Amino acid sequence: MKSRRDLMLEEMGLTPLWQLRGRAAAKEEAAAVPESRVTSHESRLTGADDRRAAIMGLAWAELKARVASCTDCPLHEKRNKAVFGVGDENADWLFVGEGPGAEEDAQGEPFVGQAGKLLDSMLAAINLKRGQNVYIANLIKCRPPGNRSPEPREALACEPYLHRQIELIRPRLIVALGKVAAVNLLARDASIASLRGQIHQFRGIPLIVTYHPAYLLRNLPDKAKGWVDLCFAVRVMSDLQKAPPPPSNIEIT
Repeated sequence: MKSRRDLMLEEMGLTPLWQLRGRAAAKEEAAAVPESRVTSHESRLTGADDRRAAIMGLAWAELKARVASCTDCPLHEKRNKAVFGVGDENADWLFVGEGPGAEEDAQGEPFVGQAGKLLDSMLAAINLKRGQNVYIANLIKCRPPGNRSPEPREALACEPYLHRQIELIRPRLIVALGKVAAVNLLARDASIASLRGQIHQFRGIPLIVTYHPAYLLRNLPDKAKGWVDLCFAVRVMSDLQKAPPPPSNIEIT
């Protein structure tokens, strides 16, 4: 199975990956690669780095405006509204889902459909409320056609936006809702079953994994497992609140 990194490189046109060989073979192959192709690859990498650096320097208002006008992947072509995120911008709790659905695309707010109602109920069950010490965002900001999972290049294009949100919020705890959000934040492929019940790390910030509310609506017996995850999250947060807050100079690169 290809790694997430390999899939992203493939989507960006940066494959095949070269392997180290002898000097003679390396010279022969280098001579056979058109200079224009090498220059194009270097230009793409430089452009992606410059774009990420620019996004990571934005304040809240600038970041929201950039997301609203983003045309950096094909998903913008059919969106109604980009879905930035909502909630307390200094929240201890950050919940990250996969991407907008039809109702989110129409309203411009994450988790406003049936899955959103269930998420609100989940929050209420642990004495939390949308907007009060809670921020809700998605991995990608535009709705994929047919609510499909985002492609690697789409996730990669949106990645700096989410990373900047995390840097600005500085949450004590990130809760990844579903496999897509989890594997992208953790940068490794794994099953939900293998990720639940553990404290992971995202750039020094504790992260736990649970099911996406939309999945729970389709698989009602797993709601009990979701409740176990929420109880685990509350215990983790209780321990974190006894510790010093995260440093204000945290950087996500």
